[in-house]
Amino acid sequence: MLSSTDIQKILPHRYPFLLVDRITELEPMKRAVGIKNVTFNENFFQGHFPGKPVMPGVLILEAMAQVGGVALLCPDDRRGQLALFAGMDRVKFRKPVVPGDQLQMVAELLKVRSSMGKLWAEAFVDNQLVAEGEFLFALSSR
Repeated sequence: MLSSTDIQKILPHRYPFLLVDRITELEPMKRAVGIKNVTFNENFFQGHFPGKPVMPGVLILEAMAQVGGVALLCPDDRRGQLALFAGMDRVKFRKPVVPGDQLQMVAELLKVRSSMGKLWAEAFVDNQLVAEGEFLFALSSR
């Protein structure tokens, strides 16, 4: 299990854009499972949407990608690299994510080349699929 402090040693993201609170399972260069506790105090709920708070889909996708980034960048020889979005395919949103939900994200690396790669990720709330998609990324040095 990795805490948010451990995650910050792997990913360059910081508040308010670090969207993973904990990694509960990790197989470096293969797979990771992480959680995001969604609270009403998140700054994006002020405008998305007043009276009916819903976590923006783009932030759900970002959180999913960050979990994949932990699996990808965890090995020592990958530390210090950036994984940048290169594209997304087959993205689907199944159910809104709201304050009080715990988002569980599962990311599996499908293909990793020297400077490009692909991962599949899914997000769940209470074991119900809320989002899924395939992510293409480009690796770059910081």
